[in-house]
Amino acid sequence: MASWYERHILPHLISCCCGCGAVTDQRRKILPRARGRVLELGFGAGHNLAYYDPTQVSEVVGVEPSPELRAIAQRATRPAGLVVDLKDGIAEELPFPDASFDTVVSTFTLCTVRDQPRALAEARRVLKSGGRFCFAEHGSAPDAGVARWQRRLDPLWGKLFGGCHLTRPVSDAIGRQFAIASVEKAYLKGMPRIASWVEVGEAVAA
Repeated sequence: MASWYERHILPHLISCCCGCGAVTDQRRKILPRARGRVLELGFGAGHNLAYYDPTQVSEVVGVEPSPELRAIAQRATRPAGLVVDLKDGIAEELPFPDASFDTVVSTFTLCTVRDQPRALAEARRVLKSGGRFCFAEHGSAPDAGVARWQRRLDPLWGKLFGGCHLTRPVSDAIGRQFAIASVEKAYLKGMPRIASWVEVGEAVAA
């Protein structure tokens, strides 16, 4: 059973952090590339909704295990005409048939899934051949000093931020399931380096 902190504080903390300007800028880079029927992993508070193009996207289906975040997401701003179907679920066990989506989106989600390889394998399973995997994720930094602090702080960080990990690979992990088409890598300005190494890009289901 979720604790009082997990029910009443953590959802709003996650919503605030994931909605800050530097993070929003990364969403704007990748979400306009989504096409067709879209699956969004870790829908969270619905911060992505404002950046989908309803003339290019037929439907956005989101999976999110937190009922508190789903409730916040229901009130999120979205373009007129965007069809949204939000479901209770986790990325590691997607309740969808094989090859049922044109695009899968993952933004600041792979850090918190319990089993990252399994979540990516599930994303590949439900994506059509030639479909797009659009991602904006934070993870393990390339600089030895920063990476060392990430490893030190990872256990405490996870307890405070709902299982978020600082030390997970991003494009290297995605590349085991998809063909990376493009990726930008950088530290976000104005944020602690231990949590701001971000990789944003697009991969293809070969």
